[in-house]
Amino acid sequence: MGKVKAKEVSSLKPKKKCCRKKTRCVKCPVVVMRMKKCEAAGISGKDLRKALKQARAA
Repeated sequence: MGKVKAKEVSSLKPKKKCCRKKTRCVKCPVVVMRMKKCEAAGISGKDLRKALKQARAA
């Protein structure tokens, strides 16, 4: 899949089931949901990248 930009994560189609590994994958439903919340809150740019890192940290 390669590198994905933080602003594109919320538009990805999530996987059917979460793998629940220590570092969640980008297409994990939990990560996608958290990133949608961040974008709705108006977060962008560098803060959005930090939010992605925090959303993936299990």
